[in-house]
Amino acid sequence: MTSPTLIVTRPRPQCGPWLAKLAALGVTAQALPLIEILPARDAGPVQAAWAALAAVDLAVFVSPNAVEHFFARANGAAWPEQTLAACVGPGSAQALAEHGVPVANIVQPAADAASLDSEHLWAQLSPRRDWAGARVLLLRGDGGREWLAERLQEAGASVEAVTVYHRAAPSFDAAEQALLATVLARPQAHVWLFSSAEAVGHLLGQPLAGQRAIATHPRIADAARAAGFAPVVLARPAPEAVTQALKAL
Repeated sequence: MTSPTLIVTRPRPQCGPWLAKLAALGVTAQALPLIEILPARDAGPVQAAWAALAAVDLAVFVSPNAVEHFFARANGAAWPEQTLAACVGPGSAQALAEHGVPVANIVQPAADAASLDSEHLWAQLSPRRDWAGARVLLLRGDGGREWLAERLQEAGASVEAVTVYHRAAPSFDAAEQALLATVLARPQAHVWLFSSAEAVGHLLGQPLAGQRAIATHPRIADAARAAGFAPVVLARPAPEAVTQALKAL
């Protein structure tokens, strides 16, 4: 029996590296980005964040997109040695290291965490120091969960959210439109990979009966099931874990 093709829905800049890693693992995959990532509409707050970074105790990056768009405004500035950088996934951690953030400054959920999210990041941050009086930057797209910001504020930190990129609905070229039509017409030959509930939402209105999916967080899995995907299985957001989930399907 031929293995299904995995449909990678991550933002366009992340699809290439994922496809390469999956290919090395023997997985047939194609990219169909379901979220477009654009620069922040107003670059002023991002530039101001860089100017103040030396006085910041912690910068939280919500995704690799946040890392890339924040460092795109660095203008040659180096990462301050006393500033911690936090993230919830290995992709963001790798991007931070590639941009020169010392590994010792990077905080992320434990390698054996049940899931990679704000709750498990807070489990690492909470005992790290007394957060009373700390200055924190939350670097994200337009909007997002407030859970971690609320925990930091409860601990006495001052948290400033800075929009470093803008999310938009996908804009498919002709090849991507053809791929979408093929996947919808042949659900048993494909499996979707979702790393965002918003990406799932961009498929609402399509005929999703019989479509299968892998989700990288329980909340994303819930969104996929509500949209009509079945079955939906969970996997950590790493190519090796996704490969195992695909084999299980």
